[in-house]
Amino acid sequence: MGLFSSLFSKDKPIRSYEDFWHWFAKHEKEFHKAVRTQSNIERDFFKIISPKLAEVKDGFYYLTGMSDDKTVELVLTADGAIKNIPFVEELVNSAPQIDGWLFTALKPALNIRDVSINLNGYTFNESNLSFYANEHANFPDEIDITIVHAEFDEENKKTLTNGTYIFLDNFLGELNFATTIDNLVVTGKDKAEKELIPIEKLRDYLVWRQKEFVEKYEGVRHNTENDNYSLLKAGMKNGNELIATINTDLLEWDSKASHPYILHVEIPYNSKGNKGMPDEETYKLLGNIEEEIEGRLPDSKGYLNIGRQTAESLRENYFACKDFRNASKEMHEISVAYAPKVEIKYDIYKDKYWRSFDRFRTA
Repeated sequence: MGLFSSLFSKDKPIRSYEDFWHWFAKHEKEFHKAVRTQSNIERDFFKIISPKLAEVKDGFYYLTGMSDDKTVELVLTADGAIKNIPFVEELVNSAPQIDGWLFTALKPALNIRDVSINLNGYTFNESNLSFYANEHANFPDEIDITIVHAEFDEENKKTLTNGTYIFLDNFLGELNFATTIDNLVVTGKDKAEKELIPIEKLRDYLVWRQKEFVEKYEGVRHNTENDNYSLLKAGMKNGNELIATINTDLLEWDSKASHPYILHVEIPYNSKGNKGMPDEETYKLLGNIEEEIEGRLPDSKGYLNIGRQTAESLRENYFACKDFRNASKEMHEISVAYAPKVEIKYDIYKDKYWRSFDRFRTA
């Protein structure tokens, strides 16, 4: 270990946002020089800040560069993971004022003329990208976009799809790209089914659709107190059991799109010799966790308990949410609180029409 790195190894562990910024401020001059001079930036900045961010919480990524001749911009990003967005925003909001530094939460939207991506010999910019919107009678609120790249073919499909995603992440901004488009397909001009629209108009189209959506579902709530539930049982090929309890009234609700974010909680447990099911003590623990989630995320505040599935040493809980920020923060606190007893993992994804639960409707 070099002298520069060894100095940082003596720093105290990071336990909070405040700890992180106190540590950062202590070393900001060295970091500023590393970015400004581009001399050993990997060793003197990236390899030092990464583990410190991980001490705050997993899921932090970053970009950096000179905003002007004297100012370094540090962009903290969730890399598109919806569940990590609120923590990135909180960390940046808690940042102190430090001369020569600009801290930004999430990749910002850029002017279309400033966005030109190069990937494996292909370019992605306003001159070779266009789009059109797809409408679905059964899913009127879904924002389904087809992006057309002038050089697209089946051989370069993967590269052009990846490059288009990177372009949109920069053009629309990380938050908008992660939360406004429900379905996205990249194709070529020969496969286009509608008149092409210049890509620069995509941002305005999404703003209009999102405004329309918010106005339509503002204030929509569902009280689950008197809902009906179904108990589903199935046998697995290996002889184990599957049991699911599902709110069947919710699955038939005609305002699903008002709660477009799905919170998926996974809790593994030991089920040796019990056909994949938890023992009595574990069953009680799983029930307590579900009750705590419901207590923190009540239906009156826009969080609906769709149901749970238990099988193969795994309990899965599903909640539909109007908002993803509070749901993620509450689940993080719960997972930390129960860490000594059980591992709790969670994810949040967008599914306006809850099609990920079609399997329960069929059952």
